Amino acid sequence: MGRPDPGEQPDPLGPPGRAESPRWRIAADAETVERDLTRLVLTLVELLRQLVERQSVRRMDQGDLSDEQIETLGVTLMRLEEAMDDLCDRFGLTPADLNLDLGPLGTLLPTDR
Repeated sequence: MGRPDPGEQPDPLGPPGRAESPRWRIAADAETVERDLTRLVLTLVELLRQLVERQSVRRMDQGDLSDEQIETLGVTLMRLEEAMDDLCDRFGLTPADLNLDLGPLGTLLPTDR
């Protein structure tokens, strides 16, 4: 116990009940948290939807599917895309809002949609 080592970094959470510097605080209200969580969930769903769509197109191109399976898959993918558009409208989001910027890696989703 005693004095902290001068080279030691302080605990960002600090002792309970002690005010911390603003850089460690997160300013969030319930509405912002809900919108951001919705955005994250819809981003993950959209990523999965696009991956399934690409895989489906690959399988169609390889000839692995019957005409009936292709028709069913096409209708299902269209309905899923419409459902995503409806959810985005419901929560006031655009497809661009779902495309997370990963810094030097670029964006999460392709921008050709």
